[in-house]
Formats: sequence, structure tokens, C-alpha cells
Amino acid sequence: MALSKEGLVKDRVVIITGAGGGLGKAYAEAFAAEGAKVIVNDINEKAANEVVNAIVAAGGTAVANTNDITDYEESAQIVKQAIDSFGDLHVVVNNAGVCRDRMFASLSESDWDRVMSVHLKGHFCIASNAVKYWREQSKGGKEVSARIINTSSGAGLQGSIGQSNYAAAKGGIASLTLVQAAELARYGITANGLAPAARTGMTEDVFADMMKKPEDGFDFYAPENVAPLVVWLGSEESKHVSGKLFEVEGGKISLADGWRQGPQKDKGARWEAAEMGEAVASLIEEAVPAQKVYGT
Repeated sequence: MALSKEGLVKDRVVIITGAGGGLGKAYAEAFAAEGAKVIVNDINEKAANEVVNAIVAAGGTAVANTNDITDYEESAQIVKQAIDSFGDLHVVVNNAGVCRDRMFASLSESDWDRVMSVHLKGHFCIASNAVKYWREQSKGGKEVSARIINTSSGAGLQGSIGQSNYAAAKGGIASLTLVQAAELARYGITANGLAPAARTGMTEDVFADMMKKPEDGFDFYAPENVAPLVVWLGSEESKHVSGKLFEVEGGKISLADGWRQGPQKDKGARWEAAEMGEAVASLIEEAVPAQKVYGT
């Protein structure tokens, strides 16, 4: 990690969840390298401290945090630590996640609840506490330039065989991002999402062969490839961008094209059930085919 002279996010205070390894670690180091003051949140205290120590050793600024993002009051403590440590808060990067992959017919209630709690509720808890702080600043006359950066997934956008819980949570996060962007703009807050493809603790076992680090050349699945966009989205420069979801993989960045109203038929009166087959067939024929569900 080398500190940037320009400092794209200099002195901005950033909370990153799940920052003890993988993508979160890459984000924390990239933000710190660009001058941010980083709260490295992870339930693994040793991992969080190792990231903080590496940042500090390189001349950056960071503190560790081990509060549980799935608990509303503990999430409030993360926000409080950011403000107590650095005097303000500007960016929340919701990155933490878990997988409990099962085919739907074998999925247990605990598998469902755990994934929903870490991904969807975790995104809510910390963002809600941060937004309360930013809203009070805005109402008090301060100009706010805050950022929420959420983590969705291709599974959430297209579905994924064996990941109904994960796909549902990530799809929920994509929708949450749209609503946050629409509602929070009045307070100077933007909300954007990512669907990253990278080598992390959640993917390296499932996609071990595909994502393994090459002996030389460009490391396509390195989590560091995703970090530059996240840092930019956390900067002052991105204030005009909100409600977007970006897919990032290797050196590729794309803007996801979300659900929108497609072909339609208007009879001008109530349809008969017997008429539905022909009408639906016509709509399907006219529609642009969706991307296939992962694994099909």
C-alpha cells in the first residue's frame, strides 16, 4: 500500500464492514492510501487489527472495530466510534457477507435467516444509524456529502442455482439502494451498489480453480481490482452519481440495466382467463430475453 500524494478521499471518514479480508481489506487499504480515515469493521478481531496495523505501518490512518452489524445498537456503536475517533463520518461501505449455499428444497430456516441477517439486515442497521447522523447534520444547516455503498451480486440481479437465500438478500439490497438514493438525496446522501466478482473467503472455495491467482500477469480476480471504483464512489467527485449498480470484474466495469416495464398489451377491458395464454405468449416473444440464471 502506497499513500497517494493527491488523496482523492483525503480526511474523509469511512466505515467498511467485513474489512478483515478479501474485498473489505482491499477497500480499506485503498481508501487509506487515498487519505481517508478508516474504521475497519470485522467480527474477527485479529483480522481487523492486522489490516489496521498494515495501514498504519504504511502511513495511513485506521482503527479496528468488532461490533456486530446485524444488531441495531451495536451498529450504532460503529458509527459512534467513527465520530469519536475522527470527528465525523462521510462514507459507509456495506461489504460484510456470508454464504449458506443449498438447493432450495434442502434450505433450512437457519440457513435463510443467517444470510438475510448478515446481508440485508446488516445493510439496514449500519446505514440507518449513519443516515440519522447525516440527517441531523443536514437539518442543522451543515452541507452533507455522504455516501452509502452497498454490495449486491450477479446472483441478486439474475438469480443463482443453489443460492436462493443469497440471491434473495442481494436482490433486496439492489432494491434498497434504489430507494435510499431516491429518499436520501435531499440530505446530501448518495447510494450506489456493486456486484463485484473477486477472489474472497466466500468465493475461493466454490470457484477455486477459476479464481486462483496466476503465477504471473494480470490477476483478474484480485479484490484490489474492485477497490478503485469503491474509493471513487466514496469521494466528493461522485456526488452526481446515485441509484446506480455497477458490476466489476477484473478490468471491466459495467452499469447494470435494471428492471423496467417491457412489452404490454392493453385490451381496454377485463381479460378473460382463456385469453391469457395467447397474450402472455405474445409478450414473451416481444420481450428482450433476460440473462440466464447462474448455474443453468
